[in-house]
Amino acid sequence: MVPATTQNPAGAELSPEQLVILLRNMLLQRAVDTRGFQLNRQGKIGIAMGSEGHEGVQAGTGLAFVRGHDLLYPYYRNTGLILACGFPLVDLFRSQLARAGDRSGGRSIINHVTARDLGIASISSIIAAQCTHAVGAAWALKRGGAADRVVFCQFGDGATSQGEWHEAMNFAAVHALPVIFVCENNQWAISTHISKQMRVPTVASRAAGYGMDALSCDGFDPVAVYATVSAARAHAAQGRGPVLVEAHCYRFLSHTTDDDDRTYRSRDEVEGRRAQDPVPRFERYVLEQGILDAAALKAFKRAITDEVNAVTDLVEAEPYPDGSTLYGNTYAGPDDAWQA
Repeated sequence: MVPATTQNPAGAELSPEQLVILLRNMLLQRAVDTRGFQLNRQGKIGIAMGSEGHEGVQAGTGLAFVRGHDLLYPYYRNTGLILACGFPLVDLFRSQLARAGDRSGGRSIINHVTARDLGIASISSIIAAQCTHAVGAAWALKRGGAADRVVFCQFGDGATSQGEWHEAMNFAAVHALPVIFVCENNQWAISTHISKQMRVPTVASRAAGYGMDALSCDGFDPVAVYATVSAARAHAAQGRGPVLVEAHCYRFLSHTTDDDDRTYRSRDEVEGRRAQDPVPRFERYVLEQGILDAAALKAFKRAITDEVNAVTDLVEAEPYPDGSTLYGNTYAGPDDAWQA
């Protein structure tokens, strides 16, 4: 069994092109988060949920995800991850702005997207419920004899305090299912610090109680995350059972636009963690490695901002769902079945 304290596995060499993909996904995630907060303040969306501090985890995990092959069961703070796994940016904004062209018909709350064709399952509003859903999908893959297919299950540290998480971990371990449990440990379950959730020092150490392998990594470093999650994926894909990955990161913003994090943590704490911000840290790495120069990086960032602006303008001009569709997708069969 891999010890719970194992650090970043070696052997995950990335090409310059892959490093640029990581950078793009991190910058895109932050730009979309920023736009979400702006749209909320403008009264155009009811709530926004930022993920500043999670960019390294989600870009690295997204690069390890095999598109068209693996399945993803995300949680509500996974905007960057679903984009990294192929979810179209235009569809993300259609969901946020509740337009008629949204894949869910403009009916889902913020960040609750789904794309069956991309292997991205619907997000559950119930904390940790996606863990049992993911295990069910992994069980189906195993029973169906699927080869080299893995289920990615994402969650925050707060989910590990829920019964569904423990049930999912145990079932997956007992049946040696091809699922990777990725904990994006940002230290805070809304206003509850991790020290108030568990007595053990890490989430990864809990895996031993289920007879499950575990890996730990620096969630601020997308390359380290990619190496770790790739190793976990290989383990699960080879039929050797599930793996728990703990990626240590931090949530720099409030839980949502409806939350005031000043009521439970100090500004000094947050600012002290800013030195680990994965975005400028990875920008420096790309510059130091000669992947991009300063001018190219500036143009790269400008292009992402322009893309987000253009897509926002495009979607804002699209129509809302027609009132006649209000009762659609409520029952199987015709939309007027509710009148029967």
